[in-house]
Amino acid sequence: MLFLTRSDVERLLDPGRLIDAVAGAMKDLSEGRVSMPPRASAAVASQDAFLGVMPAYLEGGGVLASKLVSVFPRNGQAGLPSHHAVVVVFDAATGVPEAVMDGEHITAMRTAACSALSARLLAREDASRLAILGSGVQGHSHGVLLPMVRSFSSGTVAGRDLAKAERLAKELSEETGVSFTGTTAFEGAVEGADVVCVATLAAEPVLRRGWLAPGAHVISVGVNPAGREIDEDTVRDALVVVESRESTLAPAPVGANDVAWPVRDGVLDPADVVEIGELVAGTRTGRTSPDQLTLYKSAGVAVQDAAAAALVLDEARRQGAGTELAL
Repeated sequence: MLFLTRSDVERLLDPGRLIDAVAGAMKDLSEGRVSMPPRASAAVASQDAFLGVMPAYLEGGGVLASKLVSVFPRNGQAGLPSHHAVVVVFDAATGVPEAVMDGEHITAMRTAACSALSARLLAREDASRLAILGSGVQGHSHGVLLPMVRSFSSGTVAGRDLAKAERLAKELSEETGVSFTGTTAFEGAVEGADVVCVATLAAEPVLRRGWLAPGAHVISVGVNPAGREIDEDTVRDALVVVESRESTLAPAPVGANDVAWPVRDGVLDPADVVEIGELVAGTRTGRTSPDQLTLYKSAGVAVQDAAAAALVLDEARRQGAGTELAL
């Protein structure tokens, strides 16, 4: 069995190829060509945390994989990431374990890849200003991948810790060539932004409808079983796009309260919720006017991890990377 470290995965996973691979996986999911049960989880109530298991089989690519992911929202207080994960890939013909690899980088990158896909499909072509709310791991991955699909001239990173927001802004400026600044003013960061990415673990909304410019595309990737990071008015007024209606509308921690609660309260008709795979396939309509508000809400689905892990494993084999281990 091949063992791939975090540094291996970072080196082997190509972001551009990942966006396209995730697009194919989401299309297959919407068309029923994958096996992906709802995420199962064990709650760690004392820490407001959970351990989730996310298996998937992609029939078209012959990929069988499962991710174990822990989500501990309080980890920031100890200077630790909120998410930790490992991914195991199995031979789809025999079930023999083929590889185990770091899942933290895969989680960050596959999430950002599907967000970038949403921007490619829904953001205005002339989008030039990007706002990122959240200065953690997801803020970084989104700041790297979103400029791959739109030509942003400037960006802002907003976070509660100014030093951390400014540090991420500096890193993103150097990595992408886009001029980013850091701030603690969330409303100011959103003002005039064409694409707004919300990547927090907030239980109370950090994005308000009244802050958004006409025609903005909103990306929300934070999931907190105790609440939501975007307000109900934003969901009410937007074209809402998700990875999977079944997963997103399920009770927490599987689903996303940002969308599930408005459906529960009669604010949003579930029939109006579009799957991103349907946009890829062309079976549902995306943006219809320059001023339309669009929202992509991610809860995370296992087919994204499987698609990313398959790319990593293929490249590892090509390069002869990793360490062979015997169980």
